[in-house]
Amino acid sequence: MCRINGIFRFSSGANIDLESEGLRLRDLMQHGGPDDAGHYFDAENEIFLGHRRLSILDLSAAGHQPMHFEDYAIVYNGEIYNFSAIKNDLTLLGYSFATGTDTEVILKAFDKWGYDCVNRFRGMFAFAIWDKKNNKLIVCRDRVGVKPLHYYCKDGIFIFASEIKSVSSFPNLDLTIDQHSVSSFLQVGYIKSPNSIFKNIKKLNPGHFLEINKNGDCKTWSYWDAGNIQYMSTELRDEEILERTENLLQESCSLRMFSDVPVGVFLSGGIDSSLVTALLSKDSTTRLKTFTIGFEDPAFDESSHAQAVSKHFGTDHTEMRCTANDFLNTLDSYYEMYDEPFGDSSGIPTLLVSKLAREKVTVSLSADGGDEVFGGYDRYSSVSSIYGKLRFIPLPLRKMFGEALSSMSISHIDSLIRTFLKGYDTNGLDWRIPKLVNGLKASSQVDFYGNTSSAIDNDKLVKLHQYDAADIYFPEKELFNDQFVFSSLGKIDVKSYLEGDILTKVDRATMKVALEGREPLLDHTLVEFGLSLPDKFKSRDGKNKWLLREILYKYIPKEIVDRPKRGFSIPVKKWLQSHLSSSLLDMSNDRFFHEKFMLDSEELKSIISGFLNGTGKHVNPHFIWHLHVLYKWNQTHQ
Repeated sequence: MCRINGIFRFSSGANIDLESEGLRLRDLMQHGGPDDAGHYFDAENEIFLGHRRLSILDLSAAGHQPMHFEDYAIVYNGEIYNFSAIKNDLTLLGYSFATGTDTEVILKAFDKWGYDCVNRFRGMFAFAIWDKKNNKLIVCRDRVGVKPLHYYCKDGIFIFASEIKSVSSFPNLDLTIDQHSVSSFLQVGYIKSPNSIFKNIKKLNPGHFLEINKNGDCKTWSYWDAGNIQYMSTELRDEEILERTENLLQESCSLRMFSDVPVGVFLSGGIDSSLVTALLSKDSTTRLKTFTIGFEDPAFDESSHAQAVSKHFGTDHTEMRCTANDFLNTLDSYYEMYDEPFGDSSGIPTLLVSKLAREKVTVSLSADGGDEVFGGYDRYSSVSSIYGKLRFIPLPLRKMFGEALSSMSISHIDSLIRTFLKGYDTNGLDWRIPKLVNGLKASSQVDFYGNTSSAIDNDKLVKLHQYDAADIYFPEKELFNDQFVFSSLGKIDVKSYLEGDILTKVDRATMKVALEGREPLLDHTLVEFGLSLPDKFKSRDGKNKWLLREILYKYIPKEIVDRPKRGFSIPVKKWLQSHLSSSLLDMSNDRFFHEKFMLDSEELKSIISGFLNGTGKHVNPHFIWHLHVLYKWNQTHQ
């Protein structure tokens, strides 16, 4: 695991020393690669490649980057878990190897198979190869976007890096704010590829190549797309699918234990992380190291579940209890480590658990991807159960009902629900009502899913942010087959929420403390398999993630892991209204901030005032958190 950067000047421009500037930008990411540093510079062709190393495989100096072979030079961030098998194939074809690294395997695989080499890789990666013979730079990102890659291409210069700061810090760049991205961020709390907070800094889409030559000709193309995964037959037998799923999971987990440094697991006690722990403990001759974060607020604390799973499998378990002070002390790091606004508050406990793990291991496995690939989200079920009924009600009538809901107080709605829907959970109505109002306006299943994923009603967003509301998801008009709703929505989330939020969160938190994070549930063979399955393998008897549950029950009693899904969350509303109230008031009075991000000052003041004094209608605390993060990000990075 490493951090990489590069500069390629393809036309005359400002008189800037590219080598010294490249080194400066490289070392802004030293936290992610503390073990070694290297660079390549070709003054004639004005190309710089930089590398910061976190040593995981072949800890010797032989793993130094950039690495060279024939007419190629490479910088690379990631892990190719099946590199030994590829290395054997290349050896049979006449290649010899001087190191035990996967970097050398990538370089020689590219020499042999060109762009098609990526189809052989199982892993996470972002790499850049300079082709000296043809004077062109080739950049590539892994299939689902586990590893980041940002770039700027304007005014005769191309700059890329693992982190935005190592692009945006180059002198005299056009760093105009992208208001479309601001709109998207305010809705969902992240900015998905290919956009960033800056109009001229892009993220290379997952599963894509980019190539640029000395003439400045730049092109990108896709080599893999979750949206193209074909669905399987609905007639498949349970036994066959259960066996195949477990075999793929076991193989994926085992591949990710290969390392020359200590490896652990993030354990929440949920289905996914418990299953990873089970599969890795099954044949292990040593105690697996596991790590978890708890909260002093019992409404958010799930550490006892992780303890129960750890005890069952006999892991070497380490736990930290997160207090409000831990939260406050971590905020500055949280704002700093994301080079653009990032609104997933679980990034804070993720950073804390990464620090905890780094005290004992250099690599830690997480279980991200299980919800998207195997149908873990309740919101997937709601598309079928709620929109399946709503679509028979005329859209104008639904919109009228939504407007009526918007005008009611929370207490009035709560009273109506308790009267007519006895037993219905009314917790969190302050943030669930805006989602329902948005959902009532939907014209399709995908539209309903996108609308109900937003933290604010579109009409209110346009009133606050004087800009058209962004289209969050890629434009599928309708889910074509009611037997594959979970997989269809999983594809959407793999290309949006997973890449833009979950994987960004884990990458920045782990690399902030020089910890390599690995994602066994996101091996592309597992993703392709899981997203091809019909809904009957994902939800049964009112419980989601059926396949993973059935496999896990082979290894652990149901009562240890069967409980409502809560997520890795923190008490956002409580902390905003107490510890961060003064910051919210400062934000509501900061005219420069309002103008920079095209926010209506009076509307913002009204929203913040209503949230703090409890008079605001249907204010989602996560939306307030998004506003707060945007404000603090601007203060930290301006």
